[in-house]
Amino acid sequence: MSGETSHDNRRQVLYWRLLARLFDREEQAGLESASLAVVEDVGLPPALLDPRTSVDSIAQRHPELAAEFDGLMIPESTSDEPRDRAAEVRRAALVSKVLLNVFDSGSGAVTAEQLSRWQSDAGWLERALGCPPGGLRGGRGASPSGGGTTPDLGRLVPEIGPELGAIEADLVDRMQLREVLADPDLAAQLTPSMSLVEQLLRDKDNLSGVALANAKDLIRRFVDEVAEVLRTQVAQAQVGELDRSVPPKRVFRNLDLDRTIWKNLTNWDPEEERLLVDRLFYRRTARRTTPQRLVVVVDQSGSMVDSMVNCTILASIFAGLPKVDVHLIAYDTRALDLTPWVHDPFETLLRTQLGGGTNGEVAMALARPKITEPRSTAVVWISDFYEWSAEALFASMAALHRSGTKFIPVGSVTSSGRGSVNPWFRQRFKDLGTPVISGHIRKLVAELKTFLA
Repeated sequence: MSGETSHDNRRQVLYWRLLARLFDREEQAGLESASLAVVEDVGLPPALLDPRTSVDSIAQRHPELAAEFDGLMIPESTSDEPRDRAAEVRRAALVSKVLLNVFDSGSGAVTAEQLSRWQSDAGWLERALGCPPGGLRGGRGASPSGGGTTPDLGRLVPEIGPELGAIEADLVDRMQLREVLADPDLAAQLTPSMSLVEQLLRDKDNLSGVALANAKDLIRRFVDEVAEVLRTQVAQAQVGELDRSVPPKRVFRNLDLDRTIWKNLTNWDPEEERLLVDRLFYRRTARRTTPQRLVVVVDQSGSMVDSMVNCTILASIFAGLPKVDVHLIAYDTRALDLTPWVHDPFETLLRTQLGGGTNGEVAMALARPKITEPRSTAVVWISDFYEWSAEALFASMAALHRSGTKFIPVGSVTSSGRGSVNPWFRQRFKDLGTPVISGHIRKLVAELKTFLA
């Protein structure tokens, strides 16, 4: 048997074992013993084959392996150099470990420790795909590094993100969450995530005392994490054009060195070989802004939780910008004006009531009086647009658009872009010239920054 064939067979053993364990939790003695021989032969610890051992534990016991997991699943660039087939076997063993730990989520009741361990392993999988931990599972928003040069990975990541979210949501559903929250030690093991926050928001009215305090702490921690990411995205684009009526501030960081040299060239002293500067020039940094009103309408029915959490936080960030007047409305079959709390997304979320049907007309009744100057107002409407009275609601939205209001329909603003939008509304928004924004929240950030500029 040639060396190449031997290495290929070893990789196949590892991947056949992975598939066997994913589809049947019972061990197959032949595959287990063969995989153990392969792992030991390439110098990896046998614990790598134990699904009960987390990747974190492996990395702690064998620190030299931690770096190997980073970017592990990013395809290597092709070259004319011979393939290192022994390294490919080692890589297959590490990939199998991460995939088995994440996708074999078991069955039955789940403890806080098990959820936290799964979240940690999912973080290692995200790192293996070139994303930061949490980058695929909700709110934090990330793109795989090198995505522009790895087309195979570019197709994989959008598919794997929603699946990770679904597994995590299933684990949270299987937890006895109220009992966990009532125990400070168990609650401290929980890692905030979109799935967990959704469950907490749904169950908050049934919690009290220590359990309620722990739930609020988890929600606030998640809100703070997401807000930090979104603030960075909002800050990447500047608001407003330069205001040339405002004199430049005469500080060193605003010094326009090129212009200063150019304007003082007539003062060049050839004998001394020095440029005599008698006037300094500075760049203008003040930006012209006009008062803008932003009305955010969020569908708080059960299917829109991810979008609601993201957009509630985003509304609070825009509310902190100068001369931006932000109003926030949440609705299902009733509408609630959350504008008094728009600066505090944590308090806003605690006042929402998830679930129920949808009646956009009640939200429109609250939103319409807020539009006093249509051409300086944007209405961001976040929903899947599955409405009882679709034609009447769309007619109201079209009327806002014709009045000069910038109407921005949003179907999904999640990290994965997963979500369904009523095709009837999607087509009519497209015909109106206001196509539905659907996908990553960065799309909505860019659209709003363009309006405010």
